[in-house]
Amino acid sequence: MGGVLIGFAIIAFVILVGWLLARTKIVSQDDRLVLNKVAFFGASPALLFTVLAASDLRVLFSGVLLVALLSFVGVALVYSIVARLLFTKDVGRIAIGASTAGYSNVNNIGLPVAVYVIGDAQFVGPMLMLQLLVLAPVLLGILDVVRAGKASFWGIVSQPLRNPILIASVLGAVVSATGLEIPDPVLAPLEILGGAAVPLMLLAFGISLGGDKPLVPGSGRKEVLTATVLKSFVAPALAFVLARFVFGLSDQLVYACTVMGALPTAQNMYQYALRYQTGQVVARDVILLTTILSLPVMLLVAWLLHP
Repeated sequence: MGGVLIGFAIIAFVILVGWLLARTKIVSQDDRLVLNKVAFFGASPALLFTVLAASDLRVLFSGVLLVALLSFVGVALVYSIVARLLFTKDVGRIAIGASTAGYSNVNNIGLPVAVYVIGDAQFVGPMLMLQLLVLAPVLLGILDVVRAGKASFWGIVSQPLRNPILIASVLGAVVSATGLEIPDPVLAPLEILGGAAVPLMLLAFGISLGGDKPLVPGSGRKEVLTATVLKSFVAPALAFVLARFVFGLSDQLVYACTVMGALPTAQNMYQYALRYQTGQVVARDVILLTTILSLPVMLLVAWLLHP
């Protein structure tokens, strides 16, 4: 269980620093926009390129990937239907909420969980590749089209291709697929720049917590609670059912899929919501609540299913 606790401690500390900077008035709420822009246009593309360039694309064809994909589709679809009927008709807001219900914090929590709780880091690969190469492009494509105010085939196809995060992801995947060796003088500065991405996102998130309190009236509490329940409880349960009864995976893989399904919502969702100015409070509060809930849920899963 040490890996889970270490991962949460790392994230909590950086978020706490951002919150303290905001509470002591060293930075303002507007300053988080600067951090977000630096992360979105500079650090995050560098990080994603270096991560994907060193990945093995063959993990995309594993049963673990299918479980992760169907789990995301299941909870996102449920959220979208409920939100459309009961909460809002804003497509961008629904897209953000649906993504918070399924998009997992693979980078910050997933890796230590895979290493110390599951015992094998390879299980991070399928979810990371799925989110970066499929789920994030779909979400960003929707948000790009919504912001542009019109939906066309060319808009859906071309808008995501002009996104720096997506361009970097595709280039990294190409490098991985072709086995191209990136010279160290080229890779080293990208690794340095990419190393700033997660801290910048976490600091921006912490600064946001120094503003409005979570779950305040009028902030979309029903949306937040719906997404939180889906991410924290329904997603790991669905992953278990799919892995055990649909795909008939081994006990080790069932355990891995369920633990990974219990990961909290990724900070990327707040970054995207802030960038496109839709669903920011919903994304922020879901990230906070699922991060708090994920620890006891993962500990329970480990206790019940550890082979």
